[in-house]
Amino acid sequence: MSTAAKTAVDALRRVTSSFEGAEERQGQVDMSTAIAQCLVKGKSIVVQAGTGTGKSLGYLVPAILNDKKVVVATATKALQDQLAHSDLPLLKEHLGVDFSWAVVKGRSNYVCRQRVKELTAKDKAQQLEFEELTDMVKREVSTLCDWATVTETGDIEELPKLPSDKARRAITVGVDECPGRSRCPSGEQCFAEAARDAAKSADVVVVNFALYGLHVATGGAILPEHDVVIFDEAHQLEDTMSRQVGAELSAGRFSSLASSVRRVLEDPDLTRRIDEAGLRLSGILGPMVDQRLTLPLPDGIQAILSSARLEINEILAALRAIDSNNEDVKQKSLRAQTQSSRLAEDIDTALGTLEGYVVYVAGTPERPSLQVSPLHVGEVLLQNVWSQRPAVLTSATIPNNLPDRVGLPMESVEVLSVASPFDYERNSLLYCSPQFPDRNSPEFNDFVHDELEALITAAGGRTLALFTSNKALNAAVQELRDRVDFPILAANEFGRQATIDKFIADEHACLFASQGFFQGVDFPGSTLSLVVIDKIPFPTPSDPLLQARREAIGRDKAFSQIDLPIAATALAQAAGRLIRTATDRGVVAILDQRLATANYKWELIRTLPPMARTRDREVVEQFLRDITTNSK
Repeated sequence: MSTAAKTAVDALRRVTSSFEGAEERQGQVDMSTAIAQCLVKGKSIVVQAGTGTGKSLGYLVPAILNDKKVVVATATKALQDQLAHSDLPLLKEHLGVDFSWAVVKGRSNYVCRQRVKELTAKDKAQQLEFEELTDMVKREVSTLCDWATVTETGDIEELPKLPSDKARRAITVGVDECPGRSRCPSGEQCFAEAARDAAKSADVVVVNFALYGLHVATGGAILPEHDVVIFDEAHQLEDTMSRQVGAELSAGRFSSLASSVRRVLEDPDLTRRIDEAGLRLSGILGPMVDQRLTLPLPDGIQAILSSARLEINEILAALRAIDSNNEDVKQKSLRAQTQSSRLAEDIDTALGTLEGYVVYVAGTPERPSLQVSPLHVGEVLLQNVWSQRPAVLTSATIPNNLPDRVGLPMESVEVLSVASPFDYERNSLLYCSPQFPDRNSPEFNDFVHDELEALITAAGGRTLALFTSNKALNAAVQELRDRVDFPILAANEFGRQATIDKFIADEHACLFASQGFFQGVDFPGSTLSLVVIDKIPFPTPSDPLLQARREAIGRDKAFSQIDLPIAATALAQAAGRLIRTATDRGVVAILDQRLATANYKWELIRTLPPMARTRDREVVEQFLRDITTNSK
């Protein structure tokens, strides 16, 4: 063990010994050891760390002791907040090393002081925008304006109750609008700029994948220079980068621009034309949803975008010609100019050569969007990340081909897998049988409902049922509400957080959800004893971006290198919702016979936690009844 590794392990033990009932987790020690040694060598590492490893401390300790500037990129803002409010303060108290940290989010996560100033202006002309809001949104905005005078961070996520989308949009600006600190009279008091200032001097900077993706897409213009980057929940890295390193065009962007222009220009004909351009684009894209487009783009789309580009030039000329002594008017004009320029840039991208990109239509027929995504994100990540600094990529589930998918050169990366400290074989069961009906058979839905009824009854509720389609979800909700006496919460009937709160509040409740709940939710203890997954979550065959990637590597390799790793990762993430602490017990039921019969079944099973396995429902029901009895 190197000196750096020994120092990291000693420090880790010092920190974890402060926990009540502290027990050493060998996986966490192994993880810290390997990361410390890689950082000394300037080498990247991929770590699969089973649930319960304590991976955040496992990577933070060696990274901080490495004494270099670190950016930690998480998959979600919730994980950002966990690091900022729990893990980093804990290390500050017990690590024995002085360090600082900062959290940076996208601009639209912070209240904009300039927008507050405009919305609370006494000038009647400036108040007109406020008066156009509904009474409910006005009350929300007024509350937010008051809060902006007392908050230290301006981070909307810190509010006890999050505002509606309309109120949030009224009080924030996005990266596509903000003209920047030097051109804004409120720039020196800007919450977003304050977060970026803190990041410049901090030893650890915590961001989310989306912001890091924007940093990569802009050639490193968003975040301060850093020596190490850590990607937590790295299995989501490719998807996030695909969305960020490209362009997106929709009617909403055109109408948003028109709305911004109306605040400073009295030219209804000009704003009407840009609005109509968005509507025409939506009209032509609507029938093409989920389709990949040929290159160059079809003539009809090119004509609309080319015309819109000329309209934006006219808008920019009109905005630049505004001569006003009113500072608020100047700022609204600058924001509209920035928004116009960003939209023009994305139109130029879509009308360009697009070599190495895939263009397709996403969304719904009512709200389609034109997406321009890189065929592979590896090249841009190699150029902007891997070639510039060592990286740590970690998750509870890491696809075997992740390094290749994200362009990590195998000769400069180590790969490590550390097991969960939880006793899965004793505390959990994996239930599947080759006798289940085929997923495409007419009796499959009835079978799923029968299994749910029997298993939910044995579990006393306490069930998270996950479905690979909304149609199957809705059918199961309707059927099971008539069959069982336990509350059935449908995730699509409430907001995400409201659904989670209701589920936790009633330990006999059942939560039926789609793939949005396969990851990022945590229900430890008696809240959850049963996870049911209706089908193996293979990606949609018609997904345009995946279609292009399949074609690029050939049909013979596509299933094993694209579809199977995606399905295995999603399945493991879903199964991972069950056991979250050392005392949790329960069953994962996968009602898809392919897990028991397909020639690739072991590829899937090896990604799952090492649960005891059974194909006998009676065994499962008794196991669940025992849990229910012992929890009383």
